Amino acid sequence: MSMRILVTGCASGIGRNLAQTLVDGGHRVMATDRDEAPLAGLAARWPAERACVRRLDVTRPDDWTAAVDEAGEVFDGLDALINVAGVLIPGWAHELPEHAIDLHVDVNLKGVMYGMRAVLPGMLERGAGHIVNVASLAALAPVPGLAMYCATKYAVRGYSLSMALELEPHGVAVSVVCPDAVATPMLDVQRDVAAAAMTFSGPRELSPQDVSDAIVRALQERPLEVLLPPSRGWMAKAADLAPASGRVLGPLLRWQGRRRQRS
Repeated sequence: MSMRILVTGCASGIGRNLAQTLVDGGHRVMATDRDEAPLAGLAARWPAERACVRRLDVTRPDDWTAAVDEAGEVFDGLDALINVAGVLIPGWAHELPEHAIDLHVDVNLKGVMYGMRAVLPGMLERGAGHIVNVASLAALAPVPGLAMYCATKYAVRGYSLSMALELEPHGVAVSVVCPDAVATPMLDVQRDVAAAAMTFSGPRELSPQDVSDAIVRALQERPLEVLLPPSRGWMAKAADLAPASGRVLGPLLRWQGRRRQRS
């Protein structure tokens, strides 16, 4: 069944791949990003009657209102919102500049909250809708070297699961997707940062298509939570149940990650 979907973070990485995947799947898509230039290339390939692009700074509530209003005019409403936009500045938290705190919280967390608030009136009025928030396996277990990113993704996961329970009686589903490291520009900025070594401790990097496929399945199945890959996800959950285990496993994971960074 074709859906009307707004996607954030479409200039590159997961968001760009996902927008194309959804259009190819017959859905009607509004692809958004704060960086407008890369969106033009997407729009040129898409049928105008089924897809459009627009600038959206997820940290600005007024931008969200305008985007949702435009979706109402173009698509006559929205069936789904997929929050992909995110930022990551790797490094030891006590060494990062103060603006890194605001950037992580404003984009990764408040951007999700603003987006959900913007689309929910229409979904609640219709008694139907689906919101998919992209978090991370860093939302499941502490990750030294990515403390600010980890903190905001923990919050996204907690907010998503809480809102899922709030909204279920009203016909609106919320899913949170938690992928491991994905081969995107966000991963590239970590490759030469020693503090980010744990990011590379997994057996392989996911591709943007891996995550896009998982999100498409989530739109169909409406799960509360998706872990990618499941094996790493459950390992992360176990680490969260016993945080002190990080004192033992952390050095091993960082050693594995540094080896992959060098290679």
